[in-house]
Amino acid sequence: MRFTVNRDVFSEAVSFAVKLLPQRPTQPLLSGVLLEASSDEITLSAFDYETSARTTVIADTGEPGRALVSGRLLGEIAQRLPHSDVEISLIETRIQVRCGASSFSLPAMPVEEYPQVPRVDSVSGSVPADVFAEAIAQVSLAASKDDVTPVITGVQFEIADNALTLTATDRYRVATRRIDWQPLGGDPTLTALVPAKVVIEVGKMFGGDGTVEVAIVKDSDRELVAFTGGNKTVTSLLIKGNYPPVGRLFPESIENYAVLNTAELVEAVGRVGLVLEREAALRFSFVEGQVTLEAAGTETAQAVETVDAHLVGDEMVVSLKPQFLLDGLRSTHAEFARIGFTRTDNASKPGPVLITSQRSKDELDEQSFRYLLQPNLLLR
Repeated sequence: MRFTVNRDVFSEAVSFAVKLLPQRPTQPLLSGVLLEASSDEITLSAFDYETSARTTVIADTGEPGRALVSGRLLGEIAQRLPHSDVEISLIETRIQVRCGASSFSLPAMPVEEYPQVPRVDSVSGSVPADVFAEAIAQVSLAASKDDVTPVITGVQFEIADNALTLTATDRYRVATRRIDWQPLGGDPTLTALVPAKVVIEVGKMFGGDGTVEVAIVKDSDRELVAFTGGNKTVTSLLIKGNYPPVGRLFPESIENYAVLNTAELVEAVGRVGLVLEREAALRFSFVEGQVTLEAAGTETAQAVETVDAHLVGDEMVVSLKPQFLLDGLRSTHAEFARIGFTRTDNASKPGPVLITSQRSKDELDEQSFRYLLQPNLLLR
C-alpha cells in the first residue's frame, strides 16, 4: 500500500475517523484506524463493534492495499504535520508517514484480524444538517448519564407524518424537538433509541454538510442506525428496551405563564446561584411585572435579584435547580422564553414548568422545542 494525499484533507479525515474510538478498547485492534487505498481514493474506518466511522477522500494511489494503525497516534501526528502533501506506505510490518521534512515509522496491526466495518445500503430519510445539529444540541443535554438505566442514556428518534422528533430525559427533565423529515424509502413510521454520546458527536461532525441521510435498520441480524453526510458515515447499534412514555407528561395547554427576556434571566440565575450549595434550588416568585430570585447558601450567604417579567394568570412560586433551568433557557435559542406553570392535585404544590421559545414578548414561537422541568422526579 502506498498513496499521497493532501495534508489538510488527510488530517480532517483522520480526526473524523478517530472521534468515536473507545477510550478503553476491549481489544487492542479496536484502537486502530483501517486505511484502505484504491485507484484514486482512500477510505479510513474505525469500529468497536458498537459504533463505526468511515470516510473516503481523494488520493493519488501508487499501490492499492490495506493497513491498520493506532488511531490516536495517527490522529496526533496528522494534526501536527507540516503543510505539504502526505505520503503513506506500508513496508513489511511498518507504516511510513512522510510529510515535508517529517518522517514517522509506526507499527502496523494485523489487518486480517480486524472486524468487518458495517455497511448500510438503504436510506430511511434525510434532514437539513444545520437544523439537525441544532435539534441535537437542544435535546441531548437532557439525556441521563447514569448507566444504571441504559434506556434513558439515549436520544429517542420518532419518525411520523414527515417529521422527526428527538426526545431525551434524565427523569428530572424532558427535552424534545420536532424537525422536518424527508422520507426516502421504507417504513414512514420508525423509532430508534440512539446512544446520546453518538448523537452528540453526529451533531458536531455533520452540522455543515447540507443534508444528513439517516438509515434505521431493524431486522433479524442487527438493529442499528447510520448517519451519512457528504463523504462521511457513522453507524451505531441501537439501545434495546422500551423508552418511557414521556410524551404524556406534556400538558395540552397552559393558561398560567410568564414571558421573560432569556439573556436577562440567564445572567440573573448565574449571579444569584453563586451562593448556593451544590444541588440546591433557587426560589422564583412570579408576580405581574417581575420575578424575584432568592437563594440561601451556606452560613449567612444570601442573594436576591429581580427580573422584568410579563405574567399571565395567577402569581406563582416555584423552586428549580439553576443548572437545569439554564440548560432549558439557553436551548430555546430565542430572545424571549415562556415559562408555563402546570397544576397538580395538591393546590399548594406546583407541577413541572414548561419552557418554550418566543419570537417577541407577545408572539409565541411554533413550539418545535419544549423543555419540561421540575425539582422532583418526573418519572418513578
